[in-house]
Amino acid sequence: MIPVEYFFVLSALLFFIGVFGFITRRNLIAMLISVELILNSVDINFAAFNRLLFPGQMEGFFFTLFSIGVSAAETAVAVAIIINVYRNFNSDQVNCIENMKN
Repeated sequence: MIPVEYFFVLSALLFFIGVFGFITRRNLIAMLISVELILNSVDINFAAFNRLLFPGQMEGFFFTLFSIGVSAAETAVAVAIIINVYRNFNSDQVNCIENMKN
């Protein structure tokens, strides 16, 4: 059986990779993937804390399923916005969206 601490380390690693990717990337799709990495690290934490604190119950897993559903809806909306930005500006770079201010 895998110790729970390994899941916490994996979750922290995914979280920091997601934050680093979100800060350093200028491509909208790469930024969306980074946000998804952050949300997946939260899901791993829900499941790991449920296993650690309440081994016989399923609340953490239900929160994880709800979070996966919310992130799937968020991804669908974000992809639709990115497609519209690409159609209007012919680019998926964040710098091109600054033209919307003018």
